[in-house]
Amino acid sequence: MRCPYCGSLDTQVRDSRPTEDASAIRRRRACPDCGGKFTTFERVQLRQLVVVKRSGRRVPFDRDKLLRSVEVALRKRPVEPARVERMVNGIVRQLESQGETEIASERIGELVMEGLKGLDDVAYVRFASVYRNFREAKDFGTIIGELSRDAETASSGKPEAAERGRAEVAVLPSRPLRGEG
Repeated sequence: MRCPYCGSLDTQVRDSRPTEDASAIRRRRACPDCGGKFTTFERVQLRQLVVVKRSGRRVPFDRDKLLRSVEVALRKRPVEPARVERMVNGIVRQLESQGETEIASERIGELVMEGLKGLDDVAYVRFASVYRNFREAKDFGTIIGELSRDAETASSGKPEAAERGRAEVAVLPSRPLRGEG
């Protein structure tokens, strides 16, 4: 492993242990040349995935890019990093186990939206606004309406949805209506 500080190829593993969810190996490394210390993660990769963009361009799948996009949607939201990591690991496992090496970017987006819907409604709306390319305020109303319908359906007979802490979402006017205060 190349040292990120000096570029030396001779680094030594000081400590090695599995991550909390056992999906990766965390290795603590040291460089004997410059004394720098750094951490690496080793993950199982079942197959080399290729993402097919809407334009038809093909790019290698990048788990870190997926994680960054989810973190952007979750910025300043009270969601534990371990839950985010589990969600991303689940998406990657689903993609790898499909048997296809080429994955449409739309499929990845749908899996992320599905995962965010279970984690945080605000992050779901944020991600949807970029993924679905919202152009007008009514686009937000549409997605919030979908969340409201899902919450009503879930609460009408499925107690596990209530346990997840889904709140009913209401769209309120930003200023008083005519004739009101």
